[in-house]
Amino acid sequence: MGLLMKTKFNARGILIGSIAALLLGCGDQSTKSVAVAAPAPPAAEPASGSLTRLDARSGSKMRLEGTSTVHDWQVESPLILGYLEVGPNFPLEPGKSVTPGNVPAKGEATITVKSLRSIEKDGKAYSDTMDQKIYDMMSYTNHPKIVYRLTGLVLKEVAKDKNEPYVFDSKGELAIAGVTNTVSMPVKVMPLEGGKVKVTGTITLKMTDYKIEPANIVIAKTGNDVKVSFEWVLGQKKPAAATK
Repeated sequence: MGLLMKTKFNARGILIGSIAALLLGCGDQSTKSVAVAAPAPPAAEPASGSLTRLDARSGSKMRLEGTSTVHDWQVESPLILGYLEVGPNFPLEPGKSVTPGNVPAKGEATITVKSLRSIEKDGKAYSDTMDQKIYDMMSYTNHPKIVYRLTGLVLKEVAKDKNEPYVFDSKGELAIAGVTNTVSMPVKVMPLEGGKVKVTGTITLKMTDYKIEPANIVIAKTGNDVKVSFEWVLGQKKPAAATK
């Protein structure tokens, strides 16, 4: 009987010891486990405070040039409204040292359709009839503005001296006659005195890409290709004068 009780006691001890060892082993594994790092948050867009705002100034113009069965034609607007916000790697002063690459930027340029006027090659007014035809082709009553929104800007070439422009590749969305397309084009930036810059560029578009059918203007039928060129002058706002 004593031997039996002794055997049961030893078995119980072995069982308790095994359970304790198992629990201790689990405790060791939990303390040695490697914590999984939380995913890094997405890169934040540049804060508005890190961008410099430039607003449209006088001295801007946009020209549309095309062909017809009789002669070439051109219309021009003397007014480009809008703004541009740019990061620190944008040349705001003549001869500024900057590094080629992506430049944080956003902006919007707007041209009122009825500000377009047909002109001769020497700049003289051409025809009120042609003006109205252009407005109708662009569905100006429903879509009175041409709007461009900048979505990307990359500095490709730094100015060789203070009299040379900086060359960028730009990407944006162009809305004409209710149709919006993504467009890419090279642009040149020329810093001017007084905190101003002049942005220039040229791109060829097709009327049909904006659902505009080439039509008869006066007595001639227009071609489908239109060359768009612009000079956009912008400047920083002057700080408010200190009150006495």
